[in-house]
Amino acid sequence: MNKTLITIVGPTGIGKTALSIAFAKAYKTQIISCDSRQFYKEMSIGTAVPNKDELNAAPHHFIQSKSIHERFTVGDFEKEGIALLAALFTDHDVVIMVGGSALYERAITHGLDDFPEVPEGLKLQLQVSYEQHGLSWLQEELLRIDPEYYETVDINNAHRLLRAVSAITASGNKFSQIRTATAKQRLFKVIKIGLEAPREELYERINQRVEHMVANGLLEEVKNLEPHKDLNALQTVGYREFYNASTNNQTVESAVALVKQNTRRFAKRQITWYRKDTDVTWFYYKTCPNAIVEQVRELL
Repeated sequence: MNKTLITIVGPTGIGKTALSIAFAKAYKTQIISCDSRQFYKEMSIGTAVPNKDELNAAPHHFIQSKSIHERFTVGDFEKEGIALLAALFTDHDVVIMVGGSALYERAITHGLDDFPEVPEGLKLQLQVSYEQHGLSWLQEELLRIDPEYYETVDINNAHRLLRAVSAITASGNKFSQIRTATAKQRLFKVIKIGLEAPREELYERINQRVEHMVANGLLEEVKNLEPHKDLNALQTVGYREFYNASTNNQTVESAVALVKQNTRRFAKRQITWYRKDTDVTWFYYKTCPNAIVEQVRELL
């Protein structure tokens, strides 16, 4: 337990990357990304992958290391992430983890819970219902059986909604109850640092970030990936809005507006999730990264 993982959390677009690099430089260490959107090498603009200068500032892992054609689950990430940490801790006393995918962050720091066995017949039944009635049915079903989890999950991610509804239906317990298992014993300490901002400022940052993505080629990236739009990796904010717009004969402008709206909603859900984690030490997002690093040194 003389090794420490510093994990940096907070809503999308708040400045976690810059802070992670400040920590990596201060401790001469490496960074693990737990942002599930940034795993895929075919996606970069819509997932806000760190730029070349940021990637060169410190060694990064799990950034564009997978293909959208690979099946890479949160369970796979837990296994690979823990193995990577064991290797990194042979040379470093401190390792940094950063990202906005709360479930993936939890997989490393807490471990995944043991989910109930879901009968194949039930899986098929729910899949058919989803295909017949669409995403809105799946959202309404989760809201009905587990409103607490509904407030934190990405309600536009059909894969996650199906997983939750299946587990709840099979076990008879709310998903939020299923996820309260005892934490796995880790052979390292965890320090959680969070960045926060007033809601209005965060939303304005998100709107500007989307505009920046569009100006830097998001539409071309979306078009190039359109042949693969049904893959799970592309069922995410910043891509599906454009594919839905094309299907429904809507304008690009309306799709961009929807990307902004859905990103703001996603950020709200991230905040709801992280606010329940009492282990997080929060800092105002405009605080100088080096000042945060020095304050955290005291916790070590």
